[in-house]
Amino acid sequence: MYISQETPEATHARLCQVLAQAELVVHEGAYTFMETPVSAFPLHALEHALAFVRDDAVWSALIPCQEGADDPEAFILFSFHFPPGLDNSGFVGWLASHLKARVGTGVMVVCGQNTARGGIFDYWGAPLAVGEAVIQAVHQLRGNAEAQR
Repeated sequence: MYISQETPEATHARLCQVLAQAELVVHEGAYTFMETPVSAFPLHALEHALAFVRDDAVWSALIPCQEGADDPEAFILFSFHFPPGLDNSGFVGWLASHLKARVGTGVMVVCGQNTARGGIFDYWGAPLAVGEAVIQAVHQLRGNAEAQR
């Protein structure tokens, strides 16, 4: 993994360009985590889950919310795939900090690896209550970066 040494201003400029070049997808519907005891992997969720994470007690599967369900822990979900060879180091912390300052919310991020599509990819979740504001903030930051290209 490449580690860049740069000023905060250079990091911001580089990561704005990363954001502008990344493939951004805003996923339809809401998502939530379904917990299952670690002793019973949730095979029934394989078809629909976007991610599985576990600790010592539970499997946590990121799945679409059920229609009409009122889940206080539901997220709007968006994802990024990055072009091959792009230095996206620091992206998660940078964008999460921007969204906290701009919208006032934290986010959850689940990362994966797809070598054929550039390497690391990210699923991001924000609370439904501020989901639209988060997506607007991402689009605005992305638009500003594209204008500077």
